[in-house]
Amino acid sequence: MTATCRCGDVRIGITGRVGPLVYCHCSRCRKSSGSAHSANVNVRRRYWTWLSGEDRVREYASSPGVYRAFCTRCGSPIYSRRDSESDILRLRLGLFDGDPQRRALAHFWVGSKAPWHSITDALPQFEDGPDDHAEEVARKLGGR
Repeated sequence: MTATCRCGDVRIGITGRVGPLVYCHCSRCRKSSGSAHSANVNVRRRYWTWLSGEDRVREYASSPGVYRAFCTRCGSPIYSRRDSESDILRLRLGLFDGDPQRRALAHFWVGSKAPWHSITDALPQFEDGPDDHAEEVARKLGGR
C-alpha cells in the first residue's frame, strides 16, 4: 500500500496490516484536520518505509509527548506520534492511495465533539480516549 500527501512529494510505503482505524473527535484532532474529527490508523514503524519526501515532513509538539507531522509544501497532515508509543505512527487515513483493508472501529472523545456535527453511524461511541476503553472495545467488537 502507498500513502501520499496532497502535492505528492511525501510518499510512504506500508507493508503489513494496519489498524485499528478510529475516528477521534477531540479538539486537537479537529483543529489539526480542519474537520469534525480525524480518521487515523496505527502503523507500526517496521511496516513504514519512506519512498520520498521524508525531508519535506516537519513535526511540532502539539502537547507534551505528542507530535503532529505535516508536509511543508502542501500542508497535508501526515501522522501523529507519542513518546509513550515509539513503535507506532498514526497515519491520517485520507493519505491512502487505495483501500487500507480496514474499517472504523469506534468514535473516541465524543464528549468534546463539535456541537455542529452529528454522528449518524452505528459505531460505538466513547466519551473519552481509546486507552480508557481498549478492553471494552475489543470485547464489543469481537477483536475485529
